[in-house]
Formats: sequence, structure tokens, C-alpha cells
Amino acid sequence: MAALPCGRRGKWVVLGLWLAVLVVFAPLAGKLMGAEDNQASSWLPANAESTRVLEAQRRFQPVETAQAVVVYQRDGGITVEDHAKAVRDAQEFAGAPHVTTPIVGPTASGDGKALQTVVPVQVGDTGWNNLGPAVDSLRATAAAGAQPGLVTHVTGPAGVAADQSKAFEGIDGTLLYATVTVVIVLLLLTYRSPVLWLLPLLSAGVALTVAEGVVYLFAAHAGLTVNAQSAGILIVLVLGAGTDYALLLTARYREELRRHQDRHEAMAAALHRAGPAILASSATVAASMLCLMVAEMNSTSGLGPVCAIGVAVALVAMLTLLPALLVAFGRWVFWPVRPAYGTPEPTRTGRWARIGGWIAGRPRKVWVGTSLALAACTLGLVSLNAAGLSSAGTFTGTPDSVTGQRTLAAHFPGGTGAPVSVVSAAGPLDAVRQAAASTPGIAGIGPTVERSGEAYFQATLTDPPDSAAARATVDRVRDAVHAVPDADAKVGGPTAVALDAGRAAAHDNKVVIPLVLAVVLLILAALLRAVVAPLVLIATVVLSYAAALGVSAFVFAHVFHFEGQDQAFPLFVFVFLVALGIDYNIFLMTRVREESGHLGTRRGAVAGLAATGGVITSAGLILAATFAVLGTLPVVAFAEIGFAVALGVLLDTLVVRSVLVTALTADLDHRMWWPGALSRAAPAQGPVTTGRAVSGRAQSDQEPS
Repeated sequence: MAALPCGRRGKWVVLGLWLAVLVVFAPLAGKLMGAEDNQASSWLPANAESTRVLEAQRRFQPVETAQAVVVYQRDGGITVEDHAKAVRDAQEFAGAPHVTTPIVGPTASGDGKALQTVVPVQVGDTGWNNLGPAVDSLRATAAAGAQPGLVTHVTGPAGVAADQSKAFEGIDGTLLYATVTVVIVLLLLTYRSPVLWLLPLLSAGVALTVAEGVVYLFAAHAGLTVNAQSAGILIVLVLGAGTDYALLLTARYREELRRHQDRHEAMAAALHRAGPAILASSATVAASMLCLMVAEMNSTSGLGPVCAIGVAVALVAMLTLLPALLVAFGRWVFWPVRPAYGTPEPTRTGRWARIGGWIAGRPRKVWVGTSLALAACTLGLVSLNAAGLSSAGTFTGTPDSVTGQRTLAAHFPGGTGAPVSVVSAAGPLDAVRQAAASTPGIAGIGPTVERSGEAYFQATLTDPPDSAAARATVDRVRDAVHAVPDADAKVGGPTAVALDAGRAAAHDNKVVIPLVLAVVLLILAALLRAVVAPLVLIATVVLSYAAALGVSAFVFAHVFHFEGQDQAFPLFVFVFLVALGIDYNIFLMTRVREESGHLGTRRGAVAGLAATGGVITSAGLILAATFAVLGTLPVVAFAEIGFAVALGVLLDTLVVRSVLVTALTADLDHRMWWPGALSRAAPAQGPVTTGRAVSGRAQSDQEPS
């Protein structure tokens, strides 16, 4: 495998093949945004009751609609002129883009200080894309000609979705440019070369383009669900993980250039040595992502294949395209610090060698102290509130729909504009309506529509639709209508959607997290040919995850003052941190295992840390920075995932991998590799010194270590 990209002729073949692939997939990548499915049903569990209601509603409403609620409010009370304007506006709303009938209102509030007009908007087949233009038109019409003191807002499900659409507008471009900028800056700082950074970035960019093209093909022809969330995470993951793999390979290539006069032989050796670690790392990430396919939430299960495709393409690019580019450009690409043949490897006596020697001198004290510090960070978990976000809590700012919702709740029943939807058989309709109307928390029942033996009606909640009280009311309504014989009644609506999504997320947490741990454990056992080492590494990553989650929850609650977290937040953070965090342990431990065969495990731990410390730290900083870019989006769920994953990656890079794992390896010594062959080697004797050569591959047997 290593012969082709680094061969004297093979490198040109590889570059030609990648050019052809890019020509084919670049146009397809540009179509990915058009293939996104942001409809509510594409995010929900397929078997959820609210999903079945959405499907049944299409028989009564051939085109899916969302209600926009136009609110007029005056502190001193609505005037005759205000009411007349609202009537005129209702007539003009009919001409707004994607608006359908019936338009209901204006309706006065009980206190006489507000009016509301309910305007149905066609959602269509493209999710929320139609809602933005419609809501913009409604807002412009309502605000035009308003007398001083009259305040207007557009809220309801359509208003909130339109503001969410604006928050996601241009997300791919924003994330791409911000991530590329971060990667360029950090690559320049890492390589200190005006040229070398271009090759990893070019390879990662090609990988992203091809990955987006492949994902588009699966979305268009294989039924893969892609939404704005998964498309945005794909960008960050491919650029971040791809750059990580590039850093590891480039560092090993630079090391081999000092041992081989021919750069083609140096790259072959680098691929032979670093390839298994990169392959195991990408396999771990891809397998972890594919575990998401067992999730009930469509948005979560669809994210798995999207991310797995991205990681697989990044792997192929970094093991073929990048080596071919590096070999084609030659040693001068490292200018001004060219790795000349025969020169000493600076990592052997550098900072990380000294840190490793210090840790190896007192390993038990180091790992116990580090573990206690990480355990203390988990105390922040008491601030975790992953019960879901209200409409107001979805945004980092306060858009018009949130202000309008607060105004609506102050003057009308809380559930206005986001009713409960009930579908049942037409025969026992009266009993179903009576059961729903008599349920505590229901303010009123709307008219019934009957078609082909089925009936459909809506009920207004007394509480705000995104409140816990409203979700409890939905449960009571379901219990009541399910009890009606032969009704086959089902209850949906925005509140029911949130309720079903929360329960599906809780199920996914219980199923996916253990599955990911089992898959990662098996991959580590196969790679390291041991049982103890994989168990130790899994334990360290889980501790790191809990610490990152604890610190993040504390910061969200007491610094950023976020309302809470999305139900899927713990799962997403877990999958990304375990999959990506274990990467650095794989990079370190494969090198430690290699060095242990020459030096013994204790000295091998120091040698492995010395050789990989710098590159893994750089990789961790780049990956953390790319995920931190998610925090620039005005959406709380993205900001929280970006912050938590970035923090977790930094903990894995700077604390868990460099300190905790190294100390545990030095303390367990040869027992780390039980029951493999290395576990039967004699333990290291004497202290591990620092400041001298630590790589057994680069020194003679007589040279002191």
C-alpha cells in the first residue's frame, strides 16, 4: 500500500487519480446543500407518535404547513385604528410568499392589550427554506404604517423556524472559512514554514470536497438523511481529523528523512510506521460514528454515516494524496528547517522527553493526582440540564420570534399558535373530542375535518408549548384519547414533537454510549494486542469525558447563563470525545509499543511521549480550535457542542495523553501489555533519565538511555 503514493512513478499516478476524482466530485459537492432535508419529520424517530401524526396530517393538508402568529401589542390598550390595521394586514398576508388559508384573526386578548392573527405557511419539501421569505414579508407588512406605541412581532412555529433558518443561513460557508483560517494559523505556528502548511491544507480541502460529493450521492440515491446540522459538523470533522492525520504522517516523514537519504524510502518507512496508527484512529472514529445508526432520532442516526464517510475519505486522502505531494515537492518544502540526512532527531532530547522522564520518576503520584483533579472537574455535572431547550433557549441572542412568544404568553393562552394535533377514526370522534377537551391543561378544541373515515382536530394548550407543563398535558391527552375504544387516536403537534424527541434521545444515550465503548475497546485490543492497555485507555477517556462535561455544564450555567442543553448533547459530546480523544492515545500507545520492544515499557513510554508529544499537541490544538469555531454560530446547541468538544480535546491532548496515560504506562510497566508477548518481557531496571537520547531505534545498544 505504501509503495504506490511514494514511488518514483507511482506518486504521479496517485496525483493524477486524485485530480480525476476531484473533477468528478466537486460539482456534486456543490449540490449537497440542496439535498438537505430540514423538515421536522426527517429529524424525528420514524416510529414516534408525533411523526405518525405529521404523516396523517398530509391526508388532511396535502402540503405541510406551519403556523405564524402575528402579534400586535399596545401597553395602553388596542385602539380602533390598531384593530383596523390588523384587519387590513390580514387581507395583505394572503399575498405573502407561501402563505395559504385559512387566515384566522385578528383576535383580541382578554385584557384588550393585544391582537393575534394566525397565518398558515406552506413548509413544502425543503423544510424551513420557505418560511424565511414568508415570515419576512409578514413582519414587513405588520410593521408598515403602525401608529406610535403599537409593537408587532411574528412568532409561532413558523416564526421560530424562520429565525432558526437565518441562524443556519450560510453555516457551511461560515464554518468553512473560519475553520480554514484557524487551521492555516496553527499550521504556520506548528511547521514554521511558509510552504509546508499548504500541502496538509490542500489535502484536507480535497478530502472535504470529495466527502461532500459522496454524501450527496448517498442522500440523493440511497435515502441518507442529511440536514444543516450534519452538513456543518462534516466540515469541522473532515478538516480537523484530516489535519490531525496529516500532522502525524508529516512528523514521522520528517523523522525518517533524517535516517534515509532517499525521500521515497523515507516516506515508505513513514507510511509503514505511522500508517497503522492512522488507520486504527480513523477506524475508531468511523466505527463510533456508525454506532449512531442504531439511534432512534433520525437526525442522530443520519449523522453517523455522514461523519463516517467524511473520516474514511480523509483517511484515504492523507495516506495517498498527502504522501504523493510531500514526495513530489522534496525536502525543500520544510524550509527553513530542512531535515537533512544524518542529523539528530530533536524530539529525543526536547521538552517532551524531559516531561516524560520527570513523570517516569514518580508515575504513581502523577497518575493518582491527575485522576483526582479530573474527578474534581466532574462535580460540575450537577449543573447539567440536558432536558431540552425552549424556543427562547435555542438562540444565543433574542430574535423577534422569542420576543413575540413572550408577548403572546402574556396576553393569550400559552399554547396559542402551537396547538396539539389529534388524528382518530371518524366513528368515535365525539368521544375522542370529549376526552381531549376534558383533559386538564387544554384551553379549547378547534373544528374537526373528516376525510376517508378519519378525523383531525386541534386543541389549544393553556401553558407555553415548550414548557414542562405542556409536555405533561400532551401525555395526559394521549392517555385520554388512547382509552377511547376503536378510535386509534394519535396525538402530535410541536409540543408532542419535543416530547418524543426527548424520550428518543434518552433511549439513544442508553444504547449508543455502551455500544461505542465496546467497539472502541475491540479496536484497541486488536491494535495493541493486549487487554489491560485498552481497558486503561478507555477508562482515561471516559474520565476525560466526564471532566469535560462537568466543566462545560458549570460554565454554561454560571458564565454563559444558557437555559440548559439539548437532549442529544451528552451523546454527541461523548461520541466525538471518545472517538477523537482515543485518537491521541492510539498515536501515543502505538509508538510506545514500538519503542517498548527495544527499551522496555517504562523507557518506551518516555520515548513514545518524546517522539509524539509535539505533533499530538499540535494536532489537539488544531482539532480543538476547529470545533471551537462552532461556538461562533448564534445557535446554543452548536455553541455548547463546540465548547465541550474543544475543551475535551484539550484535556485529552494536554493532560490525559501526556500525563495520565504516560504515568499509568510507566507504573504498570510490562503488565500494561498483558496477555501479549510484551507482558512477559523483563521489567525495566533503574531510573529513567532525561535530557539524553530516548529512542531505541536511533541509538546503539551500548549508548545509555
